[in-house]
Amino acid sequence: MKIGILALQGAVREHANSLRGCGVEPVEIRYPEQLPEVKGLIIPGGESTTVGKLLIKYEMLEPISKLGQEGFPIFGTCTGLILLAKDIIGSDQPRLNLMDISVERNAFGRQIASFEQDIEIRAIGAPLFHAIFIRAPYITKVGQGVEVMARLDEKILLAREKNFLVAAFHPELTLDLRIHQYFIKMCS
Repeated sequence: MKIGILALQGAVREHANSLRGCGVEPVEIRYPEQLPEVKGLIIPGGESTTVGKLLIKYEMLEPISKLGQEGFPIFGTCTGLILLAKDIIGSDQPRLNLMDISVERNAFGRQIASFEQDIEIRAIGAPLFHAIFIRAPYITKVGQGVEVMARLDEKILLAREKNFLVAAFHPELTLDLRIHQYFIKMCS
């Protein structure tokens, strides 16, 4: 199986290593004509305003949005979470507008406020998942069809809506492959 990683900015290599660790072939996606060759797409962390502008520049915003509406699996981490959201608090930046969530950017603080935290994710089982947060967003509100999969206090960190999975943290920066394996199952 081949799974794409949006390769415009961000932790592309780290997601590719995680996919290889799961026995899946990663494909770096830079152009819309590459999308039909993959079974799903990961949108990695980076800078959401920049990635949104690059999606427009490389004419990928509409094709990815259309595929998502048709049931194509998409996994967004950090920046990917922001870009999948219908509502980004205080921002009108370009986005895919696919998932019924409201998101707060840089919600835990600036770069210096980055941190690590063990969190419970029932969908992947024990042990706790060691989550890494870097200028992380979080979900403030979800629509009816959105399943909340992990929280820290009242902040939503991991969620799924149909063919979309989003994480406020960076699973690709750990050796724990369970979240990538969960997404791979969504793609098969």
